[in-house]
Amino acid sequence: MFSLATLIPYLGACFLVAIVPGPSVTVIVANALGRGTGAGLAIVAGTQAGVLVMTFVVAMGMQALVAFMGLAFDWIKLVGAAYLIWLGFKMWRATGELGTARAEQGKSSHRLAVEGFLVVLANPKALIFLGAFLPQFVDISRPAFPQVMVLGVLFMLVAGTTDAIYALIAGRARGLLSAARVRVVSRVSGLILMAGGVWLALLKRA
Repeated sequence: MFSLATLIPYLGACFLVAIVPGPSVTVIVANALGRGTGAGLAIVAGTQAGVLVMTFVVAMGMQALVAFMGLAFDWIKLVGAAYLIWLGFKMWRATGELGTARAEQGKSSHRLAVEGFLVVLANPKALIFLGAFLPQFVDISRPAFPQVMVLGVLFMLVAGTTDAIYALIAGRARGLLSAARVRVVSRVSGLILMAGGVWLALLKRA
């Protein structure tokens, strides 16, 4: 469905976005620190379920958009590219702090997964991001729904892996997640993401 020329930059962008801590990572780390690695991984399961739901929403909307507003699709892609540049700028300015979420004791794995699910659904920025990011790699000449779903699942695999690594690290050693180290990762990722957004914008205009 996708060529390597599309998949490689897409997976690279997924990794850059996923590795920088956001609200979900804050909750994952807080629970892993407070209750162990298993608690963090339970949150990861919930957040991935939330991303899957959002991917479905974006896929349904994208299919309708291609069917009824084909001429506007390129403009929406340009807006999405601008959003990626803005997101990269925010990554560059990030302080590296993981947030102040606290883990509550006594929660079951099921409750933790539900909490992770709700964290994603309660964050409108996640839906905005997916709506801006995924269309950059959609071929308008083919059905949009399956393309968006595949792209979303690939993003889930990448983000789920990086989130699980955060849970494992937080469950073993807090010192490895220092603000300085997170800030370096955030700035490098931000620069690359901004460059990628510019490249996508120019590519669509060509």
